[in-house]
Amino acid sequence: MTFPALLFGFLLASFYGAFFHLYRGGSFGRLIYYLILSWAGFIGGHFIAVQMGWVFLSVGPLHLGLATFGSLLFLVAGYWLGRVPERLA
Repeated sequence: MTFPALLFGFLLASFYGAFFHLYRGGSFGRLIYYLILSWAGFIGGHFIAVQMGWVFLSVGPLHLGLATFGSLLFLVAGYWLGRVPERLA
């Protein structure tokens, strides 16, 4: 993978994480949590697409479609697993 593709993927995954934080809200810690989840999902989705040979919305060497899907999947799953239940008073 080329350096521009890596940089583009990193920026796009960061945008997904930041936008999800803007949509869901939270503290600075949640922003970092969403960014890490987005990066991990983006990388995972890209490498699964490479290993399986799937091509969906590729931009150069970057498998953008499945990387985006992986990022969104990680963000939603991380949000759902990271919820703190309200205390019953």
